Amino acid sequence: MTDARLLCPIALFAVSALATPRPDCVTCHRAQALAQPDTGMGRALDTVSARGILQANPKLVFRDGSYSYQIVRQGTVSIYTVTDGKSDMTAPIAWAFGLGAAGQTYVYHWNGNWYESRVSFYRKAGGLDLTMGALNAAPKNLEEAAGRRMSVKDSVECFHCHATNAIRANRVDTDHMTPGVQCERCHGPSEKHVAASKSGDAKEAAMRKLGALTTEEMSDFCGQCHRTWSQIAMDGPHNLNNVRFQPYRLTNSKCYDASDTRIRCVACHDPHREVDHNAAFYDAKCLACHGAVAARPAAAKVCRTATEKCVTCHMPKYEVPGSHNLFSDHWIRVVKAGEAYPD
Repeated sequence: MTDARLLCPIALFAVSALATPRPDCVTCHRAQALAQPDTGMGRALDTVSARGILQANPKLVFRDGSYSYQIVRQGTVSIYTVTDGKSDMTAPIAWAFGLGAAGQTYVYHWNGNWYESRVSFYRKAGGLDLTMGALNAAPKNLEEAAGRRMSVKDSVECFHCHATNAIRANRVDTDHMTPGVQCERCHGPSEKHVAASKSGDAKEAAMRKLGALTTEEMSDFCGQCHRTWSQIAMDGPHNLNNVRFQPYRLTNSKCYDASDTRIRCVACHDPHREVDHNAAFYDAKCLACHGAVAARPAAAKVCRTATEKCVTCHMPKYEVPGSHNLFSDHWIRVVKAGEAYPD
């Protein structure tokens, strides 16, 4: 079976038009709780009935060899059909993973199992194409042509990273989950904390302060879904596909220092807000070490070429085959012309 980490469109996040902040969190953490649900993480998983790609594209079609695919909108439901010309397989799409800036992959339930659709929507392509993990896998029958049957472990990993409170008794439980990465997915159960806050004694049930994590701890924490250095170092992939696993790439950077908070994930990315795609936004982050002599360690050299848009040179973008999307490489380095991709 193909490595599930290559199939999951974990980096293909975007913003949905619908978002519902958690009322209890808004009371005390208004700025974070109101903004976060509208981020790519907050909309990492959504219902098919929500406004989005499937509503805007009521009929999507694609053909791969002898197999034809179509996704047709029927009211608030989208029906996925695959045919080889002799027989067909039809199932309603249950969930949409990823919400559009790059792409969206679909999950459906069939014969008691979760399946990942063999085709995905890609914004750049303007329609359907093969899901990344299906590029090198020729289907042997109609079931395989429709999608990849997910093991219990696969489904747990996917829903656990794309939703909140999705796992019960080591299985996916969609009846009690909240779509997307919401407050409790990162901060943990809030019931006791909310009750204590309402009683006037929040310290009694204080939640873990994630902002206090060290650089290494935060890399491992975010790596739960974005993959840690040790996971990729041991199990791979060791090729261009790993550009999507930011903690692994960042840890390989010469400037990575496990004791320096200026290189933590949150030094550049506020998890409560959408990722900023303006290259100039990150200049201050780079110059925090590579700026004034007094502010940087001895090893942090000053770039002799430029003092702005640092990431355009030192964090080049790569297109993973079949992704229809460019990913910023978090292996920060001096990039030399013609060099091989460091994996």
